[in-house]
Amino acid sequence: MGTRLTALYARLTSPTMALHEIVKIPDKRLRLVSEPVKRIDAGIRKLVDDLFETMYAAPGIGLAAIQIGVPKRLFTMDLSKKEENHEPQVFINPEITWTSEEKATYEEGCLSIPEYYEEVERPSQVKVKYLDLEGKEHEIKAEGLLATCLQHEIDHINGVLFIDHISKLKRDRVIKKFTKAAKKVEA
Repeated sequence: MGTRLTALYARLTSPTMALHEIVKIPDKRLRLVSEPVKRIDAGIRKLVDDLFETMYAAPGIGLAAIQIGVPKRLFTMDLSKKEENHEPQVFINPEITWTSEEKATYEEGCLSIPEYYEEVERPSQVKVKYLDLEGKEHEIKAEGLLATCLQHEIDHINGVLFIDHISKLKRDRVIKKFTKAAKKVEA
């Protein structure tokens, strides 16, 4: 683990982190297009820490800031297996710069749509440009699960959910189910 990620992991175990409630459908905030991060300051670092704590507690492998109600263009991700060491990744102002014509299908789920999974077809490879926590620009070429997760999380910061990539009939059913459940909680 690099020095930068070691420092990040040390912060992940710090008592100053806060666990947030995850925004769930049909909450309209999930449809907001998030604003770019202008400066990586203490507030953004705290947001990243909180995203990691919330993501690991859920548990999940990716979490966009909008999923805790903060419309900023950033997300956290960790694709490591539970028995492995954590491999935290932060993507600030990510942008897909290229997608392959070849497609791949993965079963996706989402912390904002709990316990619902569906096969989604997306480009099998992508290139993504982003900033790290130090403000350094990177571009990665991803395939497999990483490519799928990057597209899923970038969709979030653009107000798109994975259910937008499935049939209208299935999407309408899941929205109706969660809307009905939300009304029961309010009552």
